[in-house]
This record gives sequence, structure tokens and C-alpha cells, in this order.
Amino acid sequence: MPNDTRELPAANDGLYRFLGGSPLAVAVRLILLSILVGVVLSAIGFDPWNILSSIRRLFDWIYNLGFDAINWVWRYFLLGAVIVIPIWLLSRLFGTPRGR
Repeated sequence: MPNDTRELPAANDGLYRFLGGSPLAVAVRLILLSILVGVVLSAIGFDPWNILSSIRRLFDWIYNLGFDAINWVWRYFLLGAVIVIPIWLLSRLFGTPRGR
């Protein structure tokens, strides 16, 4: 059976290793990831033209949430833990042993 794999030129070995793949594939992944991160940052109020002001506004917003946010998160944590922790414990106690 003939070997159809093609060897990359030695000059590109370092580039492929540095980028983690072919330059075109890496560029496409970076573009898609940048768009996704941009949508998330835009949803929380960041503006690419005035990034420092946006960061300051974000920290002000977080600070203004106050301790009510901590109380809110703690109540949801406790509510979920009442269900999650016993199920986890039972699954660990009665689960099938796994070979190593």
C-alpha cells in the first residue's frame, strides 16, 4: 500500500509547531474565537474604542452590586448543594469500582 502522507518542508516545521497547525486553520480559529469573545464582551458593556473606560465601568458595576450579589450566589449554592452533594456521595459509595 503506498504511503500517501506528505512530509512538510523543514522550513515550515517550526512555523507549524509554533502556531499549532496550518497557518490558515489557525487564522480561521482565531477569527471565530475573536468574534465569540467580542460578542460576550459587548454583552457586558465593553466598547472597543474606549476600552479603559469600559473596564472602569465594569468594575464600578461589580462594586455597586454589593453584598446582595454574594447573598444571592450563596443561596443558590446552598439550594443546589442540597441535591448535588448527596447524589455525588451516593454515586461514589455505590458506584462500580474502576480498574486502574
